[in-house]
Amino acid sequence: MSEKCSKLLDGYSMLKSGLFAVSVIIGVFILAAPFFNAEEKYEQANMDVETEISAFDETKTPASVPPQYARNKMQKSFGQVPNTSYYQLGDLQIQKVNGDYVYIAPVEFSGLFKWIKGKETPGYFRLSATDSAANPVFIESPMTYTPSSFYNKDVHRHIWLKYPRHIFYGQAQLEVDEDGKPFYIQTYGNFISVRNGFSPMGIIMVDPTNGETKEVPLPEVPDFIDGAVSPESVSLRNSYYGKYVHGFWNSMFGKQDVKFPSNEGTEDEVSPVFDENGVMYYFTDFTSPKEDVDSMLGYSLTNARTGKATFYTGSQKNSYMDSLGALQIIEKKFIEKEWMGEMPILYNFYGEASWLTPVLDTNGFLQNYFIVSAANPEISAYAGTPNAALKQYKIALQRGGSSVNGSSKANQLQTTGSVIRVYKERTESLTVVSFLLNGGKNFIVTSETSPLSIYLKEGDSVIVNYLETGEIFLPVTSLEIQGL
Repeated sequence: MSEKCSKLLDGYSMLKSGLFAVSVIIGVFILAAPFFNAEEKYEQANMDVETEISAFDETKTPASVPPQYARNKMQKSFGQVPNTSYYQLGDLQIQKVNGDYVYIAPVEFSGLFKWIKGKETPGYFRLSATDSAANPVFIESPMTYTPSSFYNKDVHRHIWLKYPRHIFYGQAQLEVDEDGKPFYIQTYGNFISVRNGFSPMGIIMVDPTNGETKEVPLPEVPDFIDGAVSPESVSLRNSYYGKYVHGFWNSMFGKQDVKFPSNEGTEDEVSPVFDENGVMYYFTDFTSPKEDVDSMLGYSLTNARTGKATFYTGSQKNSYMDSLGALQIIEKKFIEKEWMGEMPILYNFYGEASWLTPVLDTNGFLQNYFIVSAANPEISAYAGTPNAALKQYKIALQRGGSSVNGSSKANQLQTTGSVIRVYKERTESLTVVSFLLNGGKNFIVTSETSPLSIYLKEGDSVIVNYLETGEIFLPVTSLEIQGL
C-alpha cells in the first residue's frame, strides 16, 4: 500500500514539475514576445505615406479652442448642475454634433458616498470648440452607468461582465447623437501576437440610462460617433510605427530611421482635429530620438472612425520645427507674461506648413492664437481669433518673402478695375493696403509685395493678380497701377 502511495506521490510530483516547467516556458515566451514580434507590430502599424496635407480652407474656422480653457469654462458654469456637491466634471471629448464642433463633458460622481446618495448623474456639458466666446450649456440627461459609478453600475465593469472574452484598450468615452442622447463607447480589438500589442476591431456601445449594450464592428459604427478608435490605441500604434521601423534591436542600439511621437497631444499624446468634410483624425508629430533636437521627422493623421492612418514626410527641401519647438517660441515670445501654448496643430496655411497654437495665461484663460511657420520660425503672427491670426499671418508671410501662392485651394487669377475705396495701415516695417474695386471684390497687399501700393488712391485703374482663397480680402501677388 505504501509502495502504491509512493508511486502516486512520485507521479503527482512529476506532474507538478511538468506543469511548472510548461508555465515557465509560457511565461518566458510571453515576456520575450517584444524581442521577436517587433516586425509584426510595425507591419500592423504601417501607414500610407504622403508628402503634405492638403491646404486649409481659409474661409473655415478650425476647431481650436483648447481643452484646458474649455474645461475652465465648464468648471465655472458648474452651478447649473443640480445638487452640485455630489458631482465633478468628467473627461472632455470633442465631436461634431449637427454640423458644429463641440466639447462634451459628462458630470461624474465625486465619490462612493455621493454615488450611494445620488444613484445617477444628471447630464453633461456642451461647449463650442470653435468659438472661444461661447458659454457652456448644461444638458439634462440622467445616466446610471458611468465611469464614476461603483460596482456593477461602473460602465467599464459593466462592459467587461457582458463581454468577458473581448480585449479592450483605452477608456470608455462619452459621445452624443444628433438628438443629444449620450452613449458610452469603448474600443475592442485583438492582440497582435502573444497577448502583446493591440489592433482595434470595433466598439461596445452602452446606453447609460438602462445599461443596454451593443457590439458594433468599425465598418458599421453609427455616423454620429467620431472617435470609435480610442486615442490610447492610436498612441500605441504611433509608437510601433516610429520605434520598430528596422526591428527591435535597431530600436535599442543603432536607431536608424527611428522617430518618436511627441507627447504634446491633448488626449493620450494625440490631438483630435477635423478635416473640411467634418471627419475627425488624431494628429501627432514625430521627432528625433536625439536630445535637444526640435526638428520634426514627419507627422501622422489617423482616421478616428476607421483607424486608417497616413504619415506625412513634409517637404524634403525644408526642415520642419516640431510641436515642442513651436511651444518654446511662444514661451519666449510671452516670457514676461508667463503665457504658454497648448494643443499645437500643424496646418497647411497658404501653402506653408504652419503651427496653430492657442495661448493661455497662468490661470488657463485663452489670450490669443499664435501661428508660426514650421519651416521659417521667424515668420509668425497672433491675434484674438484663429481667423484674425490667419489674416496677420498672411501679411507676415508676404513680409517674409513668401508669395502666399502655394495653396492648392487658391487659383491664381487676374482682374482689372477702378479703385473705389482704399485703407492703409502701418504695421512695423511695412504698409498694409486694403482696397475695393468697382467689381465688388476686396483685396489686400503689402508694400513688401508691391512697393508702389503705398501710392494707391481712389479712382486709380489697376491690374491685379491675386489668389482666389474665398476670403473677404483676397491676397494680391502683384499690383500694377496704370499711369504710375
